Amino acid sequence: MAAQHADLARPPSAAAGHGWFPGPPPPTYTCTLTPDLVAKAREELQEKPEWRLRDVQALRDMILKDQPNLHTRLDDAFLLRFLRARKFDYDRALQLLLNYHAGRKAWPEVFKDLKPSTVKHVLDMGFLTVLPQPDLNGRYILCLRPGKWKPNDYPFVDNVRALYLTLEKLIQPEETQVNGVVILADYTGVGMSQASNPGPFLAKKVVSILQDGFPIRIKAVNIINEPRIFKGIFAIIKPFLKEKMAERFVLHGSDLRSLYKNLPQSVLPEEYGGTSGPLDLLAWSRLLLDSEEEFVVEFCQPHPLEGALLPDYMLCEGDPEEDTFRGLRSQLYYCY
Repeated sequence: MAAQHADLARPPSAAAGHGWFPGPPPPTYTCTLTPDLVAKAREELQEKPEWRLRDVQALRDMILKDQPNLHTRLDDAFLLRFLRARKFDYDRALQLLLNYHAGRKAWPEVFKDLKPSTVKHVLDMGFLTVLPQPDLNGRYILCLRPGKWKPNDYPFVDNVRALYLTLEKLIQPEETQVNGVVILADYTGVGMSQASNPGPFLAKKVVSILQDGFPIRIKAVNIINEPRIFKGIFAIIKPFLKEKMAERFVLHGSDLRSLYKNLPQSVLPEEYGGTSGPLDLLAWSRLLLDSEEEFVVEFCQPHPLEGALLPDYMLCEGDPEEDTFRGLRSQLYYCY
C-alpha cells in the first residue's frame, strides 16, 4: 500500500531554476527552515522539530488505517503541509486532507486536466500574480486584479483554476507553510458584469476550498480601490466566511497610505506607490509554466476517492440562479 502511494510524490521541477522563489522539496524530506522559522513554528504551530517526523508518521498511519481507499501522496513534505495548517492536530489535519481531495472530486470543471498551460490566458490577462518580494513577516503576496477579467473573455472557472495552481505552488516552500500568505486585491475596473457573474454558488465553493480544503494560512486580505458595488460583492462572500477569516479583510479604498500600514512600500510595485519597480506579470507566469510536469503528475491522472465521504459543504447541490442570488443581484444594483 505504501509503495502504491509513494508513486504520487511530486517529481523534480524545472521551476527549481527560478532564483527568486524556492524550488519544490526533494523526494526525501530535509528541513529547510531557518532557526528563526523553527522557533516560530514551535511557538505558533506547536511544531517540535524532534517530533516532526514522528508526527508525520502518525498522520500517515491514520490515513492508511482509516482511509485505505484514499489515493493520496504520503511523502513527508506533503503531509507536513496539513499538519502545519492545523497546528499538528492529527484529527484536524486528516479532515483537512479529506476536504482537500473532496474539493477536487466535487468540482471537476476546476480540477480536470489542471495544469499551467491551460490557464496561460488568465496569467497573460493579469488576473493574478505573486509579487517577487515577501513582506516583512516573510509572507508572499498574492496580487489579484478582478477588474482585468471580462466575462466575455473566458469562463470565471478559469480564474479559479489559475488561483488553485498558484496556491499549490505557493505552499511548496516550508517558509510559506509557517508564515502563511497575504492577499492584495485591486478592484479597479470591477463593475456589475464581474461582480454578479460568480454568484453565491461559486463563491461558496471557492471559500470552502480556501478555508477548509487547502493547507495554507491566509493571514490578511487587503482590498484596495474597491467601488461602491463592493458592498454587494462582500455580501455574497461574507456568509461563507468564518469569523476569524472575515476579520482579516481590510478595506483600504483609494488612499494607499492605509495599505502601507499593512504592506510596506518597499515590497509593492510602482503601480501601488511602491519602490520595487513595475508590476511584473511574467515572472510568476514563467514559474508556473515551467512547473507543467509536476502539475501533470499531480492533477492530470485518474484520482478516485473510492471510499472517502464528501463533506456536506463540498457537495455540488443547488442552483447558481437560486432566489438568494437574485436578491443579492438586486443588492449589487442598489450599491452600484
